[in-house]
Amino acid sequence: MKQVRIADTTLCKENSTFSFKEKLEIARQLERLCVDTIELPEIINERTDILFVRTVASFVKKSVISVAAGSTIESIENAKKALSNTAHPSIRIELPVSPALMEYNLHKKNAKMLDYIKKCIEIAKDGCENVEFCAVDATRAEKDFLKDVIKVASDAGATTISICDSASSMLPDDFAEFAEKIAKKADVPVGVKCDDKNGLAVAQAILSARKGVDIVKTAVDSDCTPLETFATMVKNCGDSYGFYSNIRFTEMHRIIKQINRISENANNENAAVTLTDADETSIHLDVKDSQEDIAVAVKKLGYDLSEEDEAKVYEEFIRVAEKKNVGAKELDAIVASVALQVPATYKLISYVINNGNIINSTAQITLEKDGEQLQGICIGDGPVDASFLAIDQIVGHHYELDDFQIQSVTQGKEAMGSALVKLRNGSKLYSGNGISTDIMGASIRAYLNAVNKIVYEEA
Repeated sequence: MKQVRIADTTLCKENSTFSFKEKLEIARQLERLCVDTIELPEIINERTDILFVRTVASFVKKSVISVAAGSTIESIENAKKALSNTAHPSIRIELPVSPALMEYNLHKKNAKMLDYIKKCIEIAKDGCENVEFCAVDATRAEKDFLKDVIKVASDAGATTISICDSASSMLPDDFAEFAEKIAKKADVPVGVKCDDKNGLAVAQAILSARKGVDIVKTAVDSDCTPLETFATMVKNCGDSYGFYSNIRFTEMHRIIKQINRISENANNENAAVTLTDADETSIHLDVKDSQEDIAVAVKKLGYDLSEEDEAKVYEEFIRVAEKKNVGAKELDAIVASVALQVPATYKLISYVINNGNIINSTAQITLEKDGEQLQGICIGDGPVDASFLAIDQIVGHHYELDDFQIQSVTQGKEAMGSALVKLRNGSKLYSGNGISTDIMGASIRAYLNAVNKIVYEEA
């Protein structure tokens, strides 16, 4: 059985209005679905886009993170910089190979285009081992030139070559034969990206997979091959034709539905910011709600509380609800503050954080357990990531970070910051809350608070 790898392009959607948090949530859901590669767009804003890629890398540890580059040499350098701390990085060189697009977009003829492709791939290889070359508008390229492009890209060090039917100019059978010829000649894995403007992308992709193509590019709510439909086709037909994918089919419908909700929210100018879980958007509570109503809302957030903790949460809820209505964020904070309160197995003694724009972030944290001081030192993708990794090092276990929120609770220069951390251990969710004038201190205390709850319950 041959594996068909899936590279998802949802976050590369043109003219998307996803917020920073929405993009992170989509990336997390795609990794949870087990897509092989999560594709990100080209770095446009050096400051914000590089920060986004590095933040995604702190959550995504199994899937390959692929960043587009190639329109300029600067974009390749930015991609290398953004991917510097990524577990499985890839740079995607996307360049046109049809006469019309080469001339219109880059003002280059065949010979100069081959030189440019070679140069781009070699620069990318200098900082990233995994480099993909995407032949944009490949179905309208000159046949002999396309052969030269594939050879030049392969010789320059491309580890993957993808061909794009950008114009939807081929019927499924013809495109599959076109892809098969390239897959047989190339000495690296070959992928396909099919535009769905004619509604034939899934047919093109599935027939190409049958003909020996290794990778299919998909998307949720975009013009590319629909992820859910293609993955379902692989599930239903794969056994008969000798291929499979790593997609988690039992969770696929729920995750696709959630990504669609995020996308709909991003396209609605009047919509509120999407929360971590789609079910949270239905939480609107006031002082008239009963303890049973609060218990149901708490379960929607993912918590499984004892009757004693449910009573504590309700008591605190009433106190807060007398002053304001309570939504998902407020209820999260209430649960973190009063539920599952346990004796602290680990106590924070000290922390030292080093961070800057020319150094890697490091954290040195000292905790106390049973009278013994334990120290953890870690490098991370930002000060918060480094601090959490240092605590994991001390405890000897890495917990899945389900959510992390920071907000100000007072005003002025000496404002108090509140941090909320939600950790997942198995199927259960644990939250921790920390408050400090130092936001790093609040974050560390919140994470440690959640860890102590997990450790206590396991013991």
